[in-house]
Amino acid sequence: QAQLVESGGGLVQPGGSLTLSCAASGFAFNSYAMSWHRQAPGKERELVASIPSFGGSTNYADSVKGRFTISRDNAKKTVYLQMNSLKPEDTAVYYCNAKWYRAIWGQGTQVTVSS
Repeated sequence: QAQLVESGGGLVQPGGSLTLSCAASGFAFNSYAMSWHRQAPGKERELVASIPSFGGSTNYADSVKGRFTISRDNAKKTVYLQMNSLKPEDTAVYYCNAKWYRAIWGQGTQVTVSS
């Protein structure tokens, strides 16, 4: 059974950092492009960052460019999101996504940026 499990969320002060992890199981991780999305209360889910199946060129939302970094370790079947200089507007539930001929979603992890 295909599964994505996010971890690493929590409460952090503005300007702080967090690293999210997404562990994959039950499918051919190496064949899937991976991405992180987020959804804040009352807002639609939005793409934060994406990375192709074998790494290389990454893509970021304008709101996180220069602050967030997506990476993947195909040997560990894990994708990461390093988040620096966090702002209150980064507060959201962050979801991991795997995409090839189908889309697989994780359950999400809460990130709260507040003093």
